Amino acid sequence: MADLPPTVALLGGGVIGGGWAARFAICGVDVRLYDPAPDAGEAVHAMLENARRAWRRLTLAPLPAEGTISVASSPEEAVRDAAFVQESAPEREGLKRELLAAASRAAPPDAIFASSTSGLRPSVLQADMTGPERLTVGHPFNPVYLLPLVEVCGGERTAPETVERAAAVYRALGMRPLLVRREIDGFVADRLLEALWREALWLVADDVATADEVDDAIRLGAGLRWACMGPFLTYRIAGGTAGMRHFMAQFGPALQLPWTKLTDVPELTDELLDKVVAQSDAQADGLDVRALERLRDDCLVAIVQALRMHDVGAGAALAAHERALFATAPDGAPAVAADEAPLRLHAAVVAPEWIDYNGHAHESRYLQVFGDTTDALLRHIGLDLAAGGSYFTVETHLSHLGQARAGERLHTTTHVLGHDAKRLHVFHALYRTGDGALLATAEMMLLHVDTRAERASAAPPELLGRIERIERAHAALPRPERAGRAIAIARA
Repeated sequence: MADLPPTVALLGGGVIGGGWAARFAICGVDVRLYDPAPDAGEAVHAMLENARRAWRRLTLAPLPAEGTISVASSPEEAVRDAAFVQESAPEREGLKRELLAAASRAAPPDAIFASSTSGLRPSVLQADMTGPERLTVGHPFNPVYLLPLVEVCGGERTAPETVERAAAVYRALGMRPLLVRREIDGFVADRLLEALWREALWLVADDVATADEVDDAIRLGAGLRWACMGPFLTYRIAGGTAGMRHFMAQFGPALQLPWTKLTDVPELTDELLDKVVAQSDAQADGLDVRALERLRDDCLVAIVQALRMHDVGAGAALAAHERALFATAPDGAPAVAADEAPLRLHAAVVAPEWIDYNGHAHESRYLQVFGDTTDALLRHIGLDLAAGGSYFTVETHLSHLGQARAGERLHTTTHVLGHDAKRLHVFHALYRTGDGALLATAEMMLLHVDTRAERASAAPPELLGRIERIERAHAALPRPERAGRAIAIARA
């Protein structure tokens, strides 16, 4: 990606700093990390493994070669030659100011500085810096390697181009910068979250609800809506055909009722802390933090993929990032063969979670790889989903010929057997890349569908022209041995 620096410096390697390290590395950027904790490097690499696991599930887009993560012995060493510095130290004003001041004296004069602070104003943080105009807030959300939101807020001395350059870096990471219009404590998202968190603590403190019941109130209700629509659009819909004005007229007076504690915060007594900790431990049900992170990531991946189908929210951010990744496929991506040979469009690695009780990839994973191969073929011929048409698989004949085990590299080839205005007949073959062993084949019939009218339709002429070119080239190839086979038991 053009806007990504080759190397970034990260000051702080906790939950947020480690998430930044994983996000940058996954996107091909080398990371130099400074954190005084002796086990900082180990913790960050554990988070990187979670990020790899999540991104394997999240997208089939060709990611660049992963960046390296190295640990620096000082802030000055970390920022040396770095074009971008992301500070994620603990939320203590004095510590952040001292760290940023020291790093700013050692960094290149044009290096951008961004703070992950969740609420401190950038004007305060930049006060002791050399070149304070280079600092902006870049406040992300956990897990940084999956959630696209990052709040970008400049201070009194921040140059406008600093905000623009930082936002460009975040966009190249597949994130969605929210440019905060005016410097304010807590920015936008955390002010909303803090209001909800205060109410949650009061409900537990007053024994109105347990921690688990409060979580249910969000995850089973409004939280599901918020994944695709924020409160304003949600309430507009609640107003029916009359819209937001009707909603405000009907429910606005309730804002005057004493339903909330507003900014009244419960005293964090030992008794309340013990209650919250005990209920939180019960919720975890014996799972350690890494297991909880993986559960959270799996759920987020499923939600984001569902949202991608509708091009809204985090799904729209993922779709845009995928388009950029496909447009700038890195070296080492599956090579597209000439039309005269079977197309080689997709490659994969057998993930540990693909393995069944027999010790090799479950049969459903073979179909997954062939489905991904079909998607790669549709991209190759230039299918534009935004135009309202797509090919749907209507029939598949899958043959299992060999076993794939964890960690093995796989690749597929595609032979176009035939087509007409609506149908596309293809034959995929799956190979183990190391020794070229044929592991499976899949013969598929695809039907072109008008996705808006939800019925079969002729494909656009330009698409049919590309398919015709490939089919003509493939006509000279030997017909695949297993093409056209039927399942049957031969009788003597």
